Amino acid sequence: MDAFFNSLRSMPLRRGPGRLAGGVAGGIAYKFGWDVTLVRIALLLSFLLPVMGIAAYILAWILIPAQDNTIILQNWLRKF
Repeated sequence: MDAFFNSLRSMPLRRGPGRLAGGVAGGIAYKFGWDVTLVRIALLLSFLLPVMGIAAYILAWILIPAQDNTIILQNWLRKF
């Protein structure tokens, strides 16, 4: 499992430090140089799709490393 999480850490995408919820919108906006408000609006609009938007956000939240390289899923799995 460490190889999987190390490959996630090698991606240039990180959850943003200025977060409202999980930091996913801030990380995406920072990576691509977009306005964070527009990314948040796009994410909220994606939540109107049945289950797809919320599931994608939760998946991104638990898999995208934070600024300090911690991955939520890896931390959860270490507890078991």
